[in-house]
Amino acid sequence: MVDARVGPKGSLEYLSQHEIAKLLDSGQGGLYPLFRQCALAVLNAGNPIDDSRLIFEKFKDFDLKIVREARGIKLEIKNAPADAFVDGVMIKGLQEHLYAVLRDVVFISNEIVDSGRFDLASSTSITNAVFHILRNARIFDQPGNPNLVVCWGGHSIPRDEYEYTKKVGYEIGLRGMDVCTGCGPGAMKGPMKGATIGHSKQRIWPGRYIGLTEPGIIGAEPPNAIVSDLVIMPDIEKRLEAFVRLGHGIVVFPGGAGTAEEILYLLGILLDPANHQIPFPLVFTGPARAAEYFQQIHRFIGTTLGKQAQSRYRIILADPAAVGRAMVEGLAEVRDHRRQASDSYGFNWLLKIPMEFQLPFNVSHESMRSLQLSKDRPVHELVADMRRALSGIVAGNVKEYGITAIERHGPFELRGDAAIMTPLDELLRSFVAQRRMKLAGSEYVPCYRLVA
Repeated sequence: MVDARVGPKGSLEYLSQHEIAKLLDSGQGGLYPLFRQCALAVLNAGNPIDDSRLIFEKFKDFDLKIVREARGIKLEIKNAPADAFVDGVMIKGLQEHLYAVLRDVVFISNEIVDSGRFDLASSTSITNAVFHILRNARIFDQPGNPNLVVCWGGHSIPRDEYEYTKKVGYEIGLRGMDVCTGCGPGAMKGPMKGATIGHSKQRIWPGRYIGLTEPGIIGAEPPNAIVSDLVIMPDIEKRLEAFVRLGHGIVVFPGGAGTAEEILYLLGILLDPANHQIPFPLVFTGPARAAEYFQQIHRFIGTTLGKQAQSRYRIILADPAAVGRAMVEGLAEVRDHRRQASDSYGFNWLLKIPMEFQLPFNVSHESMRSLQLSKDRPVHELVADMRRALSGIVAGNVKEYGITAIERHGPFELRGDAAIMTPLDELLRSFVAQRRMKLAGSEYVPCYRLVA
């Protein structure tokens, strides 16, 4: 472990006395626990442990303080992970990420939550808040044609699948497109790594590698070193909205429950009648061995949501160049539509996101039991609760509060129609069989119980 004092790298050189006091306050309403948790996750990047509680236990003596100096502020860090330093000097990329954490924690607290400017029970106001967080992080500083491809997929995937994500990223980079991911390892790192080579060959500088995360997941999926623009969103719902507002197309690689949650989130929005005419290229892809994974996903979507949902995506296997070409074609449609509709290239204002997809889902045993997984509901309402069910499973697998709740009260219970629960059971069992769920040793211990 290493002690250090580091200055700002990229943002937030000055803080008020009030902001410093709040950042160092461990009590009710104080920001220190959140700031410490996110800062430690950033400095622990590259660690293979994906249980945030184990990470926080390993570095329980980690501490940081804010020091005011004539030229601004510095962070005094105690007992930080040694891998964050080279010859006693913090790696510059991690230093930038550390101050991105500071910037977003302060801004969200002061300007989004406490200012009274945003009604976070209003759909329009939530979208406005997401925009302001991204603008404050300077995500819109490089305007241009629609070229941002969001990549989703598992943080813990086999080596051949990881290599495939790099090849797809390479094809994306060769075609002048930038990459946005959940910023972690695995399928979130591979496309960025591949795109850096494609950009380098095409002499594209600087390429953009945007990483979006949130406090609940950052410990299990710390930002990878390639991320050039890191943004900490307040919760998973605003993180997902940022993906679909920023992204011009989405590529989905194999993953587990978290990836399925992201797929259901996007399909639920695209199935809303208000979004019928909005182009949004969506490609599922992986190496040949991932065919079974996507077949299972495809069957699940067809059984629960129908053919209309299946029509909103393409499946391309073992052909990275075809994925790149599909994105080029899709982004051309996006560009034409945005121009004709006078919508921003940088932020998809016209996309309607219903409140069911925007309000934070507080995962608990009671809230999981209360989900209405019934075929009698309109499809875009049903898919909202299906997404919440998978969000709860992700929390039970890797998020600190979810793991603690499971230890205290046993597995979450999900109830619903057999027409929903049977295919959901088959999907989750396939994830377990393919070792795509969080493993305890060699076995997966379910954090859920399904009742039809």
